[in-house]
Amino acid sequence: MNDMTSRRTGGRAARRASRAAPLNDDLRPVRPGLTGGTYSPLTENGMTRIHRAALDALEQIGLSGAPDSGIAHMTRAGATLGDDGRLRFPRALMEETIANANKEITLFARDPRHDLLLAGPRVHFGTAGAAVHMVDVDGQNYRDSTLQDLHDAARITDRLDNIHFLQRPMVARDIPDAFEMELNTVYACCAGTMKHVGTSFSEPSHVAPALELLHQIARGEDKWRERPFVSNSNCFVVPPMRFATESCEVMEACIEGGMPVLLLSAGMAGATAPSTIAGAIVQAVAECLAGLVYVNAIRPGHPAIFGTWPFGLDLRSGAMTGGSGEQALLSAGCAQMHRYYGLPGGAAAGIADAKLPDMQAGWEQMCSNVMAGLAGLNMVYEAAGMHASLLGFCHESLILGDDLIGQALRCVRGIEVDDETLALDQMREVCLKGPGHYLGTDQTLARMQRDHVYPTLGDRTSPKEWAENGKPDLIERATERKEAILAERSEARFDPRLDAEIRRRFTIHLPA
Repeated sequence: MNDMTSRRTGGRAARRASRAAPLNDDLRPVRPGLTGGTYSPLTENGMTRIHRAALDALEQIGLSGAPDSGIAHMTRAGATLGDDGRLRFPRALMEETIANANKEITLFARDPRHDLLLAGPRVHFGTAGAAVHMVDVDGQNYRDSTLQDLHDAARITDRLDNIHFLQRPMVARDIPDAFEMELNTVYACCAGTMKHVGTSFSEPSHVAPALELLHQIARGEDKWRERPFVSNSNCFVVPPMRFATESCEVMEACIEGGMPVLLLSAGMAGATAPSTIAGAIVQAVAECLAGLVYVNAIRPGHPAIFGTWPFGLDLRSGAMTGGSGEQALLSAGCAQMHRYYGLPGGAAAGIADAKLPDMQAGWEQMCSNVMAGLAGLNMVYEAAGMHASLLGFCHESLILGDDLIGQALRCVRGIEVDDETLALDQMREVCLKGPGHYLGTDQTLARMQRDHVYPTLGDRTSPKEWAENGKPDLIERATERKEAILAERSEARFDPRLDAEIRRRFTIHLPA
C-alpha cells in the first residue's frame, strides 16, 4: 500500500512538472490556424444551388445605392447600371472576380508571432461587435461602455492564448464626437494588444487621420504598408441588396491607404434577409460577391475578407437570436460557402443572448463556436465576451471565453490516427508486463500536454477538494484574473516618446 501510494504521488508530481513545462507552439494541443472543415451542413448540391441562386440575384436583381465613385469602378469592371439605378453583375464578371480574388491573406500584427494566415479552412477566434453597454457582473447591471473599458478589453485579449485577434467589441460612449471616438478607438486597441486589430469608421474623412496615426505607430507609411496591423470592418451593404453609400466611400479610402477590409453583410433572417437559413446565406453570399467586385475593381488582389454575417431572428418577438442553433447553422453554412469559393472568410459565432455569463451563455457560446470551428471558418468574430445579442460586453466573459474556445479548438483539431496514437505497444506493455494502468507511463507523460487542453479557470476538482478550496466561484475567479492582468503594465504600450508625439498631434482621451 505504501509502495503504491509513493508511486502515485511520484506520478502526480511528474505530471504536474510536465504540465508546467512550456511547449513549443507546434506541439501545443491548440493554437491559431488549426484546420477545420470536417463539419459540412450543406451538401455539394446545396452549395452549388446557393452559388447559382446568388449569381441569379446579382444578374437579375442587382444592388442599388452605390456612390458615383463605386459605380464608376464597378461598371469599368463589367457591371451594368440599369435605368432603375441598380448595378447588375453578369455571370462572366462574377466568375472572373472569384477566380482572380486574393485566396490567401495574412492579417499582420504588431508582433509577428500573432500574424494570422487566412487560407483554406484555417480557424481563428476573436472579438468583434459594437456593444453599447458593459456587463457589471458584481451588481448584475448594464452601464454605458467607455474608452477605458475598450482599452482594458484589448489588454486582456493580449494575454489570452485562444483569443487570436481583437476587433473592436464595444463603442466608447464617453466620447460624443464621432471622429475623436474612432481615432481613440484605434489608439486604445493598438496600445492594449500586439495582436491584429479590426475597427470601423463612420465617415470617409476619418480615415486619413487614422492612417496618419497608424503610420506613427508603425514608424513610417512604408512600414505600415508592408505590415498593416489594423483592418477595416466595413458594413458596405444595407441589406437587402443595397450598398451603404458612405460606408463604401470609407472602404475606398481604406483600400487606397493599404488597409485590409472585411466585407460585412449583416442581414437579419426574417427582417432584412429571407427567413430561411438557405435564403439568408444566398443573400449574404450575393452581397459579398458584389463587394468583391468592388474591391478588386479598385485594387486587384487587395486583401478582402468575405464577411457573410447573417443573423438569426426570433420571429415571435423580432429579437435577434445570436445564441440560437439557427445562428450556428447560418455561420457554419457560410463557412462552407467560403470554402466552396476558396476565399478567406469570416462570420459571427459565440454570441450569447443571455445577459450574464451563466449556463445559458455557456451553451449558446459553445454551440456556435464549435460548429463554426468545425466548419473551417477562417475568422470567427464575436466569439467571446458578447451578451444580450451584441448589446453588452463583459470582461469576465471574455476571460471565460478563452477557456471555452480552448475546448472548441480541441474539437477542431480532431483525432489523429497513427502508430503512436493507436497505442498498441502501450497496451501490450501495460497489459502483459506492466501495472495494468497507464498512469505515469512515459507515453502518457509525453503526450499529456500535446493531446489535452487544461482549462485555466474551469474547476475539475472533486466535490471534497472543491469544498476544501473554499468553493471557488467561476465568475469570481474570472474577476480575479481580470484584476491581475490589468494591474500589470501592458506589453503593447507605446514607447513614451512615440506616445508623446501621438498626443501632440491628436486628442487622446486615455490618461498617459
